[in-house]
Formats: sequence, C-alpha cells, structure tokens
Amino acid sequence: MSKYDSEYKQKLTTAAEAVKVVQDNDMIMYSPFCLKTPLLDEALAFRRDELHNVTLLYITLTYMPEVMKSDPKGKTFGFIDASFSAATRAFQRMEIPVTPMPSLYHEAGRVFLAGVRNYDILFLAARPMDEEGYFNMGPQSSCTVDLIEAKGGFKKNLKVIVEVNDKIPHIHGDNKVHISQVHSIVENPDGKKLNTIPEVEATDIDKKIAQIIMNEMVDGACLQLGIGGMPNYVGKMLVESDFKDLGCHSEMFVDAYMLLHKSGRLTNKKKQIDTGKSVFTFALGSEALYEYMDNNPEMSCRSVSYTNSPHIIAQNDKVYSICSCIAVDIFGNVSSESVGYRQISGTGGQLDYHFASLHSDGGKGFVCMPSAKFDMMGNIKSNVMFKFEEGTQITVPANMTNYVVTEYGAVNLKCESLWDRIEKLVSIAHPAVRDDLLNQAKKAGLFTRSNRI
Repeated sequence: MSKYDSEYKQKLTTAAEAVKVVQDNDMIMYSPFCLKTPLLDEALAFRRDELHNVTLLYITLTYMPEVMKSDPKGKTFGFIDASFSAATRAFQRMEIPVTPMPSLYHEAGRVFLAGVRNYDILFLAARPMDEEGYFNMGPQSSCTVDLIEAKGGFKKNLKVIVEVNDKIPHIHGDNKVHISQVHSIVENPDGKKLNTIPEVEATDIDKKIAQIIMNEMVDGACLQLGIGGMPNYVGKMLVESDFKDLGCHSEMFVDAYMLLHKSGRLTNKKKQIDTGKSVFTFALGSEALYEYMDNNPEMSCRSVSYTNSPHIIAQNDKVYSICSCIAVDIFGNVSSESVGYRQISGTGGQLDYHFASLHSDGGKGFVCMPSAKFDMMGNIKSNVMFKFEEGTQITVPANMTNYVVTEYGAVNLKCESLWDRIEKLVSIAHPAVRDDLLNQAKKAGLFTRSNRI
C-alpha cells in the first residue's frame, strides 16, 4: 500500500468523465512519438459535435488518432504536428488539414516558461503509479515535463490527464509526473504495446555516405544519430568497427544505439557529463529496443530542454551529429524540412546538434544527402542546388553549416569564402550537373575572380 492510494482513488475516473474538462478554444497536447492515449482520444472524438475550435498538438504522429477519423475536415479540431512524420504526410495527401509548427526543439519547453505558448490540457500515457506517487512516462520526456513544470504556460491552469498502461516500459530519467500534479486518472486495462517504426533500409548511396562519415570517426565520439536509413547504417558499421568508448547524447534513441551497447562499442565512459549514461529525450524503434531499455540503468530519458540545449550538448567532447537533409543551396544553406511549400519534416533537433557539435572540443556536424534524385523518366534533379524552390524552408543557415556529405565526399564549409564553398559544393554534386552549377554561379556574379581569396 502507498500513502498516495487514497488520492489515486479520488482522481480515478472514466475517459468519458475525464474529457468533460475540455472546453471550446482549449489547446490539448497529446503524448508524443510512440505513446498513445486511445481511451482519451476516443472519448474526445465522441464530443466532436458539442465542441468548437479545439486545437490538438502532436509531436511526430505515428498513428491516426480517433479525433482525426471523426473530423477529417477539421471543423471542430485543429491538428498540429510539431515535427512532420510519414503518417502526417499521408494525412495531408488525404486532404486532412494538419499544420506544422516551425520551432527549435530545445526551445520547446522554454516557450511555456517564458509565456509564449500555453496549453490547457495534457493527455499523458504512463505506467501505473509507483510507491512514491510517480507515473513513469517510459521512453519519452520531450517537452511534456517542461509543460508540467510550467503548469501549462502563462495561464498556469494545466490539467494533466493520465491514461495508465502497464505495457509501457519503465525508463530511468526525469520522464515522470507526480500524482499531486495530475488532475485525473484513467486506467486502460487493454493497453497496447508501444508503437514501433519499421527499419528503413539503407540504399547503396546511403552506404557510401556512411563510409565517408566512418572515415571521419574517432574513438570516444559522442554520437547523435538522426532518423533514417543512413544514420542507422552508420551505427551498424560502428558495431563492426574497431572504434571504442563511444558515447550517446542524442535527441532520439534508436535501434543502432542498442546494437552499439550490446557490442561493447558504446560505453559512455569518455563523456564529460552524464558519464556512463546514454542520454536522449525520446525513443523510436523496434519492440526489441523498448524491451532492452526497460529498467536499464544505463538509460537516461531527459527533458528536451536538457538534451537539446546546445550549451549542455557541447559540454561533451567529440560530439558527432549525423543527420539527413533534403537539399543544400550554392551558399551552403541546408533544407531538411520542405521542398518548396510542400512540408516534408520538421526542424527537430538538427540545428540544435549541428550548432553544438562545432562548440564541442573535437566535435563535427554532418548533414547528409544523395547528390541527386531521378524521376521516372530518368531526368536528374540535383540536391546541390543553385537556389531553392520558392517556399523552401532553411533548417541550417549557411553561416552555421559544418560538413555537407554526399556519395561523392564530405566538405567542410565552416568559415569558407563564397568562392571556396561553391567549389567545394560543386565537387560533391552529381557529375552531370557540376558544369551547370558553376555556369549559374558565374552568371549571377558569385563565382568571379573578385570573390576568390
């Protein structure tokens, strides 16, 4: 028996009763990534016809919520995905109105504390309460902990509704909420295991890029692996390598880290902070990954205001940030979010880690992409572009770009002159477009003798 059992019983209710606190014009945050609150979601969907202008925030949707199925035109509910996912892109193709939220991930918690953004309600998936009155949120902390600490933001009226699911693994970290901070509790006796994501197979080009990055790798590197086939393949190559005492301080914890742990390559012994711990703010991967993380003392799931703070990240030496991008323009601006006005992804932590890696002693930031893509007719479109399509979002500005990598090599653009960066970027572009890129640069007056230093 726990001294908190009485309070638990007082707050225990049904999903239908719990969502009665939702009012017109409320803003609700859902549990992010692999966690779901199906009973609360279904109960809220049932109230569609009696509510107006309710905004729902997701962070990387991995499923279709019931509220979206009940209101695909968004007449009652507004849908925001702060970091676009494959599921979100599919919803847009179905003409379901999901909007992005441009942001820096490390600032996601700060905006609540600073009074920039408010949320009224948090739907939170969590494990059953422990003896000390805490609900563990499993493999995610993200900005939910910051939201709870800020009590929702400037209105200070956040209502936390916990949906209890005993299938959620227990993960060590700050990823927990105390019953004193909870408004109501709903038990889900048929709770499901966490959402998994399929492994993205690395292409031949991904493997070439990964090998180029391996040539830059060093013992004791503190890794941040982004999402996708290429970063995960780097992890697999490291498993088979001779590199030792690697570390993990990352936004995302993926299967590659598990494999590195098991191989003995990832020890976290050389980290300057959180020594001996793999630090991350969320995990996405296989069921085997979640099982490996369960009650593993080497895991530390921390708030995104900690994991993604450039000041915190850079306290570790040899931070290697390895992320994918969509395209790079002739100045070295990096886009990882959109092609023109078509949204592909979100900023996530790419800028946070790319910036921090350079401020880490011995660190390097890599943004990686195939040099080109081809349409069904075999026509080539370069990913090293003279200029972006109108509406394309810039994720890493040119003056912050470190290494750009394609299958043709890696070039460091940091503090390079305009002439030199054009030459470097052209050198890793697809051979079929190199002359055209240089001619466009010359025509624009960018690649002239007066620019050369």
